[in-house]
Amino acid sequence: MTTEKKKKNIVVPIILGVLLVIGVIFGIKEWNYYSKHVDTDDAQIDGDISPVVARVGGYVKDINFEENTHVTEGQVLVKLDDNDYKVKLEQAQSGQKGASAGVGVAQSQIIATQANTSTAKANVAAARVKLNLANKDYERYANLVKDGSITQQAFDQAKASKESAQAAYQAAVDQYNAAVKQVGTTQSQLAVSSNVISQRQSDIDFAKLQLSYTDIKAPATGIVSKKNVQKGQLVQAGQSLFSIVNDGSIYVTANFKETQLEKIKEGSKVEIEVDAYPDQKIEGEVYNFSPITGAKGSLLPPDNATGNFVKVVQRVPVKIKIHPSKELLAKLRPGMSVKASVSTK
Repeated sequence: MTTEKKKKNIVVPIILGVLLVIGVIFGIKEWNYYSKHVDTDDAQIDGDISPVVARVGGYVKDINFEENTHVTEGQVLVKLDDNDYKVKLEQAQSGQKGASAGVGVAQSQIIATQANTSTAKANVAAARVKLNLANKDYERYANLVKDGSITQQAFDQAKASKESAQAAYQAAVDQYNAAVKQVGTTQSQLAVSSNVISQRQSDIDFAKLQLSYTDIKAPATGIVSKKNVQKGQLVQAGQSLFSIVNDGSIYVTANFKETQLEKIKEGSKVEIEVDAYPDQKIEGEVYNFSPITGAKGSLLPPDNATGNFVKVVQRVPVKIKIHPSKELLAKLRPGMSVKASVSTK
């Protein structure tokens, strides 16, 4: 019995010693690791997500994609019924034709009024010649009537001819001025008609733009999410139809505690472990920091001035660029949980 007790007394210290050594080794290992790394499991895969929004309303005519498939930028994904927009375009084009006809009429009127101006100018010249002749006859008859060489009746006729020539000349001048003003008015009408053509061209451009919006295209290259639209459905302008996760936009958003940020710098190396693929490690680097904490950016941010203040360690989102293999990149999806370990060496 004594020998057995001695053996037991020796085994227990050995076991405790081994456990102590293991604990010390583990502690040193953990201390060495955490002195050079900052970890968090409050992290997830993120990516640039482009919403696809209808810019005009209409009934869905065709859907040219399947959910969770790859599409390219500019590809027509949804086709709306465009009959209404084609009619509006035809109306705008008809309006432009009418405006063009108005310009043609105004140009013809300008030619006609310019011809009238030339005629009126010639009439002024002719009336001026007659007035000069009448003035000279009047002056001669005035001298002759004084010495009795002509009768008073002949002098009166010369005077009447002078006054008639003066009236005719003034009428010709007034007609010429009116013709000149008519040319200016017609030119103003032509300018207005030209502006109308520009407006009608703008209507055509707008109608074409609205018609082009009936082809709903992919804003970016990537994978289409679940569609919220069906064939025959009436969609409104501004309605969100589905989203596209852009190719090459995958990154990690890690929410580190505010007490951990002191050791994290931009450009620090990061090791990422995706929960879905734990055996595949991803390398990355810290890109930037959010300007606000996650709680402050929430829908209902905490208000510490309400009298119910409880100090809670806040978390700050940190954006991490990652460099996965092509095979793994094709498997990553925004929202996947990851563990991020930042090297602080």
